[in-house]
Amino acid sequence: MADGRDWRPRVDADVRIAIDGFNLAMPHGTGVATYGRALGDAITGLGARLDGVFGIPVGANPDLREILFYEAMGRGIPDDPGLPAVRAVRQWLARYRRAKVFDVPTRGLIVQDMLERRLPQFDRIMSSARLFERADRYFVRTGRFLTIRVANPPDIMHWTYPVPIRMLGTRNVYTLHDLVPLKLPYATLDRKRLYYRMIQAIVRDADHVCTVSESSRGDVIAQFGIAGDRITNTYQSVSTTQPRDDRLGDITAVFGLKPKGYFLYYGAIEPKKNVGRLIEAYLGSQVDTPLVLVGARAWQADEDLRLLTSGMAGARTAFGTRVANQVLQLRYVPRGLLLRLIANAKGVIFPSLYEGFGLPVLEAMQLGTPVITSDRGSLPEVAGEAALMVDPYDVGALTAAIQALDTDDALARRLVAAGTVQAGRFSTERYRARLGAMYDAILAKRPAMPAEAA
Repeated sequence: MADGRDWRPRVDADVRIAIDGFNLAMPHGTGVATYGRALGDAITGLGARLDGVFGIPVGANPDLREILFYEAMGRGIPDDPGLPAVRAVRQWLARYRRAKVFDVPTRGLIVQDMLERRLPQFDRIMSSARLFERADRYFVRTGRFLTIRVANPPDIMHWTYPVPIRMLGTRNVYTLHDLVPLKLPYATLDRKRLYYRMIQAIVRDADHVCTVSESSRGDVIAQFGIAGDRITNTYQSVSTTQPRDDRLGDITAVFGLKPKGYFLYYGAIEPKKNVGRLIEAYLGSQVDTPLVLVGARAWQADEDLRLLTSGMAGARTAFGTRVANQVLQLRYVPRGLLLRLIANAKGVIFPSLYEGFGLPVLEAMQLGTPVITSDRGSLPEVAGEAALMVDPYDVGALTAAIQALDTDDALARRLVAAGTVQAGRFSTERYRARLGAMYDAILAKRPAMPAEAA
């Protein structure tokens, strides 16, 4: 695998690579949206032209498409009105098989300042109304992937997430971040039979499969038997450059928090993130350093937060609720403010049960913040020797790690120094080299689904 030193770019301006906007279009973003932005930036950094494929309804009027596209990016995609139940299944299938894809003009007429941090710099934008919802429904009904046809298709269509869609006339690459629904089936709400069939079809029919860790690559090989030369781990990178706007830079004024005076968890409040045990361990540690939880409540969030909500009244703040005196819950904060929270934390605690990569660990190391994380999934790869590693099911071990980081300044300094070195393994340059080497190998082969396929 290229490591940034032995590879020279062969992808150039004559090559067009497309990525999907499934997660990029979500107003508050996701970890996969962060991956999509970094992937797009890396593609342009390789010198290739970047296309985007979205599921935003932009209509047939070319004069309105750019306006409608950016309206949806800023306000969210409107709900799908669906089809009347009285229509025949044949009509329903006909609609979903006709996935019209429109080019969205990029004439520079829209003021995009509010969105510039959410999107990479696209050379071409295409959109098909509710593409991803239609593909899901079509797959549920038929067990088949939705196929789309575009004029002048890109050389590679890189789907950043497992979606049941194929583009005709190009090489279809799918990133499988993890197999958590199959590794921890009790910790997600996915329909497991459908998910399994979709991953099985991707592994069977894709031109190539991309993963973001050796852990995930090994899981896919073990579960689905894909040949090793058809699946590549590129890892990933992330930018933690903070925006110039410093109006919310004073975390003391905004949250009443002292720099390097709090522990931080950020991510979804859901079973696989192990927030319940984190709270139990934190309360058991009896440290005076507050704990800040940043994340939207998802499935079983009330169960995870039960130790905080039982008989504790919370005071409202601008961004969330302070529960008792020691725990601050924030549902959502803007990206720039989140980066400041990470950089000013005494430590980031990320005790996830399983991850395909673990962006919070890398982001914390990049920003000079010590990390406590779990020894499962990909997290040992990402953290290396630069974090306190614990068994995520062992509350006592997590408690001891919190106490150690709270009191041992020398330990914190060692973790910060090691974290800076470890983060360098996931630099933009190394990520770009790994990605470029994978694309070179893919471009050397003919597409599995040519343009003339049905």
